Amino acid sequence: MRSPAHPVLPARALRAVVVTALALATATVVPAARAGTTGAAPASHAGTAVAAPAAVPYMGWSSWSMQSSKYPGLNPDGDYSYLTEANVLKQTDALAAKLKPYGYEYVNIDAGWWRDKAWKPQFDQYARQKADPQRFPRGMKAVADHVHAKGLKAGIYLPVGLEKEAYADGRAPVWNAEGCTTADIVYDDLRTTNGWDSAYKIDFSDPCAQKYIDSQARLFADWGYDFLKLDGVGPGSGKSGDHYDNVADVAAWHQAIAATGRPIHLEVSWSLDIGRAADWKKHSDGWRIDTDVECYCNTLVSWENSVDDRFDDLPAWTRHAGPGGWNDLDSLDVGNGAMDGLTKAERQTYATLWAIAKSPLYTGDDLTRLDSYGLSLLTNREVIAVNQGGAPPAHPVTASDPQRVWAAKNPDGTYTVALFNLADAPASVTADWTTLGFTGKAAVRDLWNHENLGTHKNRITEALPAHGSRLFTVTPRGSALERTAYEAEAPANTLAGNASAADCSACSGDRKVGNLYLGGKLTFTGVVVDKPGTYQIEVAYISGDARSANVFANAGGATRHTFPATGDWGTVARVHVPVTLKAGANTVTFDSGAGYAPDIDRIDVPKTA
Repeated sequence: MRSPAHPVLPARALRAVVVTALALATATVVPAARAGTTGAAPASHAGTAVAAPAAVPYMGWSSWSMQSSKYPGLNPDGDYSYLTEANVLKQTDALAAKLKPYGYEYVNIDAGWWRDKAWKPQFDQYARQKADPQRFPRGMKAVADHVHAKGLKAGIYLPVGLEKEAYADGRAPVWNAEGCTTADIVYDDLRTTNGWDSAYKIDFSDPCAQKYIDSQARLFADWGYDFLKLDGVGPGSGKSGDHYDNVADVAAWHQAIAATGRPIHLEVSWSLDIGRAADWKKHSDGWRIDTDVECYCNTLVSWENSVDDRFDDLPAWTRHAGPGGWNDLDSLDVGNGAMDGLTKAERQTYATLWAIAKSPLYTGDDLTRLDSYGLSLLTNREVIAVNQGGAPPAHPVTASDPQRVWAAKNPDGTYTVALFNLADAPASVTADWTTLGFTGKAAVRDLWNHENLGTHKNRITEALPAHGSRLFTVTPRGSALERTAYEAEAPANTLAGNASAADCSACSGDRKVGNLYLGGKLTFTGVVVDKPGTYQIEVAYISGDARSANVFANAGGATRHTFPATGDWGTVARVHVPVTLKAGANTVTFDSGAGYAPDIDRIDVPKTA
């Protein structure tokens, strides 16, 4: 699924989205429908039990990566022309043969199924999208039937709102809603909405609006679809403000899907506002947290386009994922080698982050041309088990420096640990057991290579290539870590510049130190350890966005560390930073320097270096 899986001709999707205007198309006006009139007899779902929502992240394939790419031969008839019935069926067959045994089951058709190759849309008499006959000559139900015949599930796509071309001067009737027309379901001023302003905003104060969404959901259920991606949703999708608040749309879709009696997974997209996470969790089964992973270039993706951005954008979202709804990182395009646009190391790192984040695992690759390395990445059962298992998503346990470590504690007491080198040159990365909460020995298994690495004492260090990674299961054989806590607001500490203590209901002592900016400093005093050495100090902090601080002990040299965003200014997160301490009493300082540092709740200092 991708962000500009667009109802408009999409431009390169980076941090900004270029909005392309759509001309209103004329539509044939038909008489108002009588209540109960369908135009097609609906399949009965009476008594059908709706499945438990999104117990685990879904797995499958999506069409958008190849639709959006300029890789030679993918879109021979113009932009986005890859999307055809023939190509979808070909990928369906390949998915069934190669990936279905590993849990991949969804075949998701993205933007354009109702638009011709010039991007002109098709609608039925009730303002609902209708399959373009050139792209899908047998219609959408036939495609879903083929997917189901392979033991798979079928997915479909819509932009949020009433598409402008479907408005038909406000005279198009709403199916099964006597007296309702498209004029009734939008605002009188025809305010626009979604990430491309390609639709009119729906006014749910009029009951006809819900009836329209009901009619769309009914149509998809009758066709046999199991998944809907609702795209361009706000706040998010590069938009904010009342006109782009589509929470009511998502709630309406949730209600409409439930009314069909068919279990349809609802995924919302893209770059959604974390401030509305509770709404996405309440009304959907998954949410795209970021922009498109595709590069809109001569490959499917590139490292710099937005694969690497996920490492910084994801941490604030990790607490929101779990059974019932998952953070969607977008397509996992690691299977096609040169067409992917990544090195082998980058492909593994890409797949590692998606797995430990418990993102849905859906690839946008050409499944008929998977290379052996890509197939090994997509079908590694140990890595898939990390994604599909019962542990929470991994989170950073070190600061967001070029070399970083993420981890999650598993229900059996083991840890999933990922090492990442995001630098452009080779570097060593260390996972210290104290950042996991224990000391001593641990057994280590390499999940990508299916290899037991033996017992490691206190830490494991790996030399990684540029943009490289390793993924381990770590089984503690040592003892629980003991720490000493030091509160930031303690009277003995020293504050400088603008730094000041403030109330904080989420903080351990109901207080924190903030206003660490433009030279603001917080110095912890009386930090006592028995032996000299480098200690992994756990820092509890709050930071609505990613911020950095110079950290140093005593009169030592400072190291600048970046602290991942916590998503708001009321949530505490914890990462570790290495600090060299002497035996006895020490000071530990957080200095904002010339920038802005996070608010500090407390530090916890291990009793063991």
